[in-house]
Amino acid sequence: MNYQSIIFDLDGTLVDTLADIAASMNRALELQGFPPVALQEYVSKVGWGIHRLALLALPPAVQEGRESIADVVAEHATRFYAEQPLVYSTPYPGIQELVAALKGGGFKTAVLTNKPDPVAQLVVNGLFPRGSFDLIRGDRAGFPRKPDPRALQEILRALNTSPKDIILVGDSEIDMETAHAAGCYAVGVSWGFRPRRVLEQSNAARIIDRPEDLLGFLTD
Repeated sequence: MNYQSIIFDLDGTLVDTLADIAASMNRALELQGFPPVALQEYVSKVGWGIHRLALLALPPAVQEGRESIADVVAEHATRFYAEQPLVYSTPYPGIQELVAALKGGGFKTAVLTNKPDPVAQLVVNGLFPRGSFDLIRGDRAGFPRKPDPRALQEILRALNTSPKDIILVGDSEIDMETAHAAGCYAVGVSWGFRPRRVLEQSNAARIIDRPEDLLGFLTD
């Protein structure tokens, strides 16, 4: 295998963003008169984008048919998050060293996340040196969110590479499904927001327990 590019998910893969996501969403919920959600309950709710997260964060008794309320909550949460995206968030141990090593080794690197694009740019550029990634792509108009492969395919065109040359690294079933849909090699990380069994059930080609394990795989 001669992989040339590594595409990373953001939340739960590169950065532990859960506390900042929870803070912004809970602030938006309370603004609409709904109770906050406990931090650990967000672990299973994140990954599909801010609008789905807002719907899942509503009390179960009011979720059905409340997409319009969820849209309002999502709009407020996005604004709150953009105002304070990096209060608690931090890269996972070893991630910054991994990204630097990949760039030093000549690999192309990118970020693909369902987080709103403006917030994704703030988080990545606020925690990593400029130039760490060739591309950063969040949720944008005109591109369906993961696991739809079209945003990933747009990255492949921008990097001038093909699916067989790409590793997609993520912590959730959403990322594994995205990789399979685009024909890329799917690597799951065990330190993120989903348990290992979810990655196994999603047919991850490989699961790594430490960032440096990816380097070991690439240099085998």
